[in-house]
Amino acid sequence: MSTLMAVAMCVVLFAALRSFPSTVQGLREWVIGLLGLVGASVLFGLRGIVPAGILLPLANSVFLCGAGMLLIGTQRYYGVRPSWRLFHAVWLLGLLVMLCWLYLRPDFAMRVAMFSFLMLVLNATQFLVIVRHGERHLSTLFFGTLTLVQALSVLHRGVSALQDGGAGSDILHGGPYHSLYLAVTAFMTLLLPVGFMTVATRRLQTILEQRSNRDPLTAVLNRRGFAEFHARECARLPLALMSIDLDFFKAINDRHGHAMGDRVLVDVAGVIGGALRDSDAVARFGGEEFVVLLPATQQARAELVAQRIQEALRRPRPDQGLPAYTISVGIACQATDEETLDSLLLRSDRALYRAKQQGRNRIEVAQVEIFQFRRDPHICQN
Repeated sequence: MSTLMAVAMCVVLFAALRSFPSTVQGLREWVIGLLGLVGASVLFGLRGIVPAGILLPLANSVFLCGAGMLLIGTQRYYGVRPSWRLFHAVWLLGLLVMLCWLYLRPDFAMRVAMFSFLMLVLNATQFLVIVRHGERHLSTLFFGTLTLVQALSVLHRGVSALQDGGAGSDILHGGPYHSLYLAVTAFMTLLLPVGFMTVATRRLQTILEQRSNRDPLTAVLNRRGFAEFHARECARLPLALMSIDLDFFKAINDRHGHAMGDRVLVDVAGVIGGALRDSDAVARFGGEEFVVLLPATQQARAELVAQRIQEALRRPRPDQGLPAYTISVGIACQATDEETLDSLLLRSDRALYRAKQQGRNRIEVAQVEIFQFRRDPHICQN
């Protein structure tokens, strides 16, 4: 049953490996690890055909390698440096244990105990990786709990083997605790890959959400992400909105090429982001236009932020290798929740256009217009 479950989950993980983005790491190692567990099960199935003196050291070493690759895959998924030294130390020690207590000093209980403790090292290390680097989410709790159960299972088996001399650990004539161990092992072969797929799918969901809400070049919000941010923050009055446009951007593309133009866009997005609070947001609305939303901000602070951005761009930055460029800024302040996002954007665009007309590289503030704002319940609900 363990072998069939491992084969099934190997197919599932391989399909995920082919379809998930490369930013979701560790899937390849999990596929290799499950193949190692399947290979070990096949080898154990050859008992009576292949001499035990050859079969047992080989099968147990393959099993430890498979379990070790699951640890490596988990570490790569969480961005932790793979413990290759631990990996090789565990399977080599497993081989030495089998050779020592199979040939030099035959002792079934010691073989079971030492093998169990080596598995405990791998499972415990994997559990610590999940605890330290996993996000606070139900998928992480599920995956970590499964790993802990597996670690406790092999710990109990190792201790039991030392206490009863291995009588309860015989694969054919073991007692009730050994039967429980086999059941846990069988189901963990299925559930552990399911747990890893759960956290991997969670990572995929996060990546897809970011891609749908982020500009792929500058990594700031796009129109959709900006609208969602405004819907969450629009109750924090007064709001200030800045429309920012690069001056003579077409000339930069024509003179230096579009690759340099892309670098300039990335640079200005970074400069804008560096001048904002964590509660603020910047978005690229296409081309060279950026929009900044400043919740709980009066006009004076909005102007100060715009000046800070312009001053940062005026400072010499020879190490950047970028052409000199300037920006024009239009600011509109929302004093009532009756005004919609579209109206606020329109007023800041008018101020930006005025800044362009009056010579560029300047800041203009939108005038307060007297008109009726129509409430849009989909934009903001208080």
